[in-house]
Amino acid sequence: MTEAHLAELNVARLRYDINDPRIADFVNNLNRVNAAAERSNGFVWRLKDEAGNAVSMTRESDPLVIPNLSVWTDVGSLENFVFKTVHKRIYDRRAEWFEVMERMHFVMWPVAAGHVPTLEEAWQKLDYLNEYGSTDLAFGWEHVKDANLWRSARCSSSAA
Repeated sequence: MTEAHLAELNVARLRYDINDPRIADFVNNLNRVNAAAERSNGFVWRLKDEAGNAVSMTRESDPLVIPNLSVWTDVGSLENFVFKTVHKRIYDRRAEWFEVMERMHFVMWPVAAGHVPTLEEAWQKLDYLNEYGSTDLAFGWEHVKDANLWRSARCSSSAA
């Protein structure tokens, strides 16, 4: 059996243009957060352009919609990065920079080790999740039994 990894796509819609000073803290921390991801246990790969990020890559006609696509060895490694590194401080401020999206905007799915997902593949997984809900083919944090860091963050976010 081929070893499985975990791919994830997170899509956000910026409140303002990428060059607007109101989101400068987000933009100024992109390289720092991406570097933290790349140093994290379990990190395998992430989508990036010549600038080192993926904010200009989208299938949407809306330039304010930005994707983040990466591969991890396992869901625990991704969860630790998201909720136990500098990423968490940025995540906690997301309402300053991003609009609330009407549809699911985060999806995870298993990939064979060595497979580099395309952005189109990732969008298809997100579309699948939005149409059918969480299954073993495409899922959110709620589908992961041991996603305790996510559950804690969700509870603390809803209390704020």
